[in-house]
Amino acid sequence: MAQWLFIYHGGGKPETEEAANQAMQDWGNWFEFIGARVVDGGKPVGQSTTVLAGGKVLPHGGANPVTGYGVFEAASLEEAITIAKGCPILKDGGSVEIAETFDP
Repeated sequence: MAQWLFIYHGGGKPETEEAANQAMQDWGNWFEFIGARVVDGGKPVGQSTTVLAGGKVLPHGGANPVTGYGVFEAASLEEAITIAKGCPILKDGGSVEIAETFDP
């Protein structure tokens, strides 16, 4: 089965403890739905920086900075898309970028 890198963009930090608890529950429910297809549940990431050819550096990750990642198994792009459509970051206005990974 193929592995897919999910790259999270955007979303928001919960403003209250109740909202944080709800967000954690939403992520937990999503991971439960994915089940054994979770390869690496990933993590949120800090501020990103983009390094371009020629050594130019863009602070803050450029136009669409990464806010987290995960790695999941799916038989096809269509299945990976189905999994991504349930991602809690979408509720917060974020997005999920999907790319199949390959062994060297």
